[in-house]
Amino acid sequence: MKHRRIPQRRAVLAGAGALALAATATLTLNSANAASVPQPTKLSPAAATTLASQVNSAGTAGSYYDAQAKKLVVNVVNDAAAKTVRAKGAEARMVKYSMAQLDSARRTLKADATIPGTSWGVDPRTNKVVVSADRTVKGDALAKITKVTKGLGDKVTFRRTQGELKPLIAGGDAIWGSSARCSLGFNVVKGGQPYFLTAGHCGNAVKSWSDQQGGQEIATTEDSTFPGNDFAIVKYTGDTEHPSEVDLYSGSPQKITKAADATVGEKVKRSGSTTQVHDGTVKALNATVNYQEGSVEGLIQTDVCAEPGDSGGALFDGESALGLTSGGSGDCSQGGETFFQPVPAALQKFGAEIG
Repeated sequence: MKHRRIPQRRAVLAGAGALALAATATLTLNSANAASVPQPTKLSPAAATTLASQVNSAGTAGSYYDAQAKKLVVNVVNDAAAKTVRAKGAEARMVKYSMAQLDSARRTLKADATIPGTSWGVDPRTNKVVVSADRTVKGDALAKITKVTKGLGDKVTFRRTQGELKPLIAGGDAIWGSSARCSLGFNVVKGGQPYFLTAGHCGNAVKSWSDQQGGQEIATTEDSTFPGNDFAIVKYTGDTEHPSEVDLYSGSPQKITKAADATVGEKVKRSGSTTQVHDGTVKALNATVNYQEGSVEGLIQTDVCAEPGDSGGALFDGESALGLTSGGSGDCSQGGETFFQPVPAALQKFGAEIG
């Protein structure tokens, strides 16, 4: 990841008389009523994210960005919330389950089905918690997760995935340690000094980092958290360039000027040292992944592919830093899903800022 200059990377029927008059009156009334409902505002993904943070209330149940219509759709469970949402410029969509009910289902899953190889997250498009089990979940573990999900009824959708959920760490190139190879996420500033963010499972594995295998140290891990969260902050120790940008591996790099929260439906890109740049869509927020090493919560779930060694790499949308690659299943040949640690949470934890 080239956040630093690392070498070698990159329709009416009508009757007669009074009947016709009545029909006309009805049509006029209906048209007037329809015109009184505010229409959704066309929004960019960034504006949709900002609006989503303003319309959260007890009567809402998640939201997502409709990229084709360029509007924010907000799930609501009562008329009062719908009125508020429309007044703000979003589309209100009446659904069955409140966010509290979906969160209750998530708590049940955490208490009764925290099984390695499983994950779950709220999908606002279906108004359900989507639970996945990878190919390693078998026998008693599979029977357990199946029983728990069935007990939650139609608040939950259960599916199997062919891949294996795991942190995407590997031996290879990009940012190197003696025992692992990962990808640099975003350059940041803390206390006026240059640092970078990467995945916590990378920071746990490596203390001293180089920009090439067996090369001279350029940075050291200062703090790292995994599982629970999956982020680490690494302090530059060498005289290395550290521009706030992402390597696109062709043409000019992408400048990064800010951190932002992701929105379901947002189109995003990921850059990593193994598979370089791939794009996709945000599928869920606040997702939980149960790796063999432990559980990580609060993740961004996407259909962007990734492979070992892409860990720690950047998830972004234009100039906005969104996430750090944590792990997932599948690969970039057949596709898969990848989970990301939100960048704003990492910056808050470490007292850092993009720069």
